[in-house]
Amino acid sequence: MINVILVDENDRPTGTMEKLEAHRQGRRHRAISCYVFNSRGWLLLQLRAVQKYHAGGLWSNTCCGHPFPGEETHLAATRRLHEEMGMHCQLHKAFEFSYRVELDNGMVENEFGHIFLGTSDLTPQLNPAEAEAYAYVEPETLRRQMAEEPARFTPWFLLCYPHVLDYLAGRE
Repeated sequence: MINVILVDENDRPTGTMEKLEAHRQGRRHRAISCYVFNSRGWLLLQLRAVQKYHAGGLWSNTCCGHPFPGEETHLAATRRLHEEMGMHCQLHKAFEFSYRVELDNGMVENEFGHIFLGTSDLTPQLNPAEAEAYAYVEPETLRRQMAEEPARFTPWFLLCYPHVLDYLAGRE
């Protein structure tokens, strides 16, 4: 049983809850999302394993997950990148992003997300329980695919990726 950290609108912990139950009840909890780009600036996407309890078989950001109670967000990001994609790279926290999305299976993603960025040209070694495939995609191609076929992507990725692009544009 995996517990998540329940938080208020300012990311202050309010308790813990079993992960699946937090998604069933739509309780706000702390999350991490990683966006790893290669040296050409292409984003590493993962195709979520079809057996995942929500959003299986959809394309999404490099990895995501939840810190364990007492675990720092940057350590959770590093851990999840290795658990899902079998890789390590330097990650830096870019920004925070909150969202609430009702999913088609009765689950609710209500997350206070800590967004991490990194750069790597490593070949992922996928954990098949987490991801079925990966692809490095050029940002403009990805933007077009998301506009033309949004149902191929996770709802949180559709919401957050434009903010990642805005963040990167503001740093140039």
